[in-house]
Amino acid sequence: MQTGPQPADFADVRATNLAVVLRHVRNHAPCSRADIAAATGLNKATVSSLVADLIERRLLRETGLAEHRIGRPATMLVLDGQPYAAIGLAVSADQLTAVAVDLAGEQLLSWRRSFPALASSPGKAVSAIAALAGRVAGRVGSQNRQVLGLTVGVPGLVDSDGTVRLAANLGWRDVDLRADLVHALRDPKYDVAVDNDANLSALAEHRYGAFAGSSDLVYLTGEVGIGAGVIVDGRLLRGGRGFSGEIGHVQIDPSGPRCPCGRTGCLEAMAGIPAIIRRVLPDAEADGPITDFAPEVDEVVRLARRGDPATVDSLAAVGRHLGHGVAILTNVINPDVVVLGGNFVPLAPWLLPAAEAELAARAVAPDAGGCRIVASTLGAGTAAVGGAARALATVDAGHLPPPPSPPS
Repeated sequence: MQTGPQPADFADVRATNLAVVLRHVRNHAPCSRADIAAATGLNKATVSSLVADLIERRLLRETGLAEHRIGRPATMLVLDGQPYAAIGLAVSADQLTAVAVDLAGEQLLSWRRSFPALASSPGKAVSAIAALAGRVAGRVGSQNRQVLGLTVGVPGLVDSDGTVRLAANLGWRDVDLRADLVHALRDPKYDVAVDNDANLSALAEHRYGAFAGSSDLVYLTGEVGIGAGVIVDGRLLRGGRGFSGEIGHVQIDPSGPRCPCGRTGCLEAMAGIPAIIRRVLPDAEADGPITDFAPEVDEVVRLARRGDPATVDSLAAVGRHLGHGVAILTNVINPDVVVLGGNFVPLAPWLLPAAEAELAARAVAPDAGGCRIVASTLGAGTAAVGGAARALATVDAGHLPPPPSPPS
């Protein structure tokens, strides 16, 4: 009986090599077959065979000859992927955001639908999410595109099976969202996944953001709560059960205000968007809790631009709290960059100076271990973009679609 390592299956090796070639073209296009062979160590015959396979699958295409090269002109390769689309959908307290992208990351559509998730039952939320996802899949299907996958982002603790164990800001607990969506979508042919919205936002930044490809990156959400998506050594840090990244519930000041989680002085209670609104616009919630913070954030920005002393001081205080939280992350995992997202982005000019100073004061390593704090450049819908990126990452990993059927 053989007990040692088993030889790798030829199909597995080929799938791995196909993924290697595809990733190289994604990162270095336009490039030639010779470029790929030189960079990957695969021999030229193998590369030619792999490229032919990827062209047949409509994942790569040839794009003419490169003239300015030593030797004979070479046929260049770029990503194709025209027959494919990946879908990401993000749930927030007041709306659903859906994005579809092609293999090269070009957005095919970006839709937002008002939906009061906080005031709705999980069952109604599942129906609304499935309806929007179905419409997106129908739209890209009408363009003769195959859906590679759907990933839904939720602000909460999501386990490896796609069950939302806790989403305090939505009022959800133990919602088997993935299974419910698969049922509502009638067992679609594409993969359905559910993940934490901060994780997906980090994947979006890692693939498309200003620091794309950074091996150590953190994304901080700026929505109702503060979550952290963490990339370490180029991979998403999930933890033992998928519950990593809850930086918003790290206690900053035990004497601070009460957090929605029931504790006091959490980072979220001290520096979350609701905390900023309460500091600067104390009467904003006179008519009830706020779920759409955009008008209030716009007003805070207007006051800050006018140089209103109370507003500027409040934002500096919040920036110091954010810097405290970032210093904790920096001392533990030493990221290259921490990206502020969501509603933190328009407030960044007033938050960042105090946050950077606090980080420098509290980080143990000299110069904060090289960590920078920046504002996201991806715009709204980052978690939805990350959901689509997650589906594309499965292709990068070697789970390739079969060659598309010719149009009938």
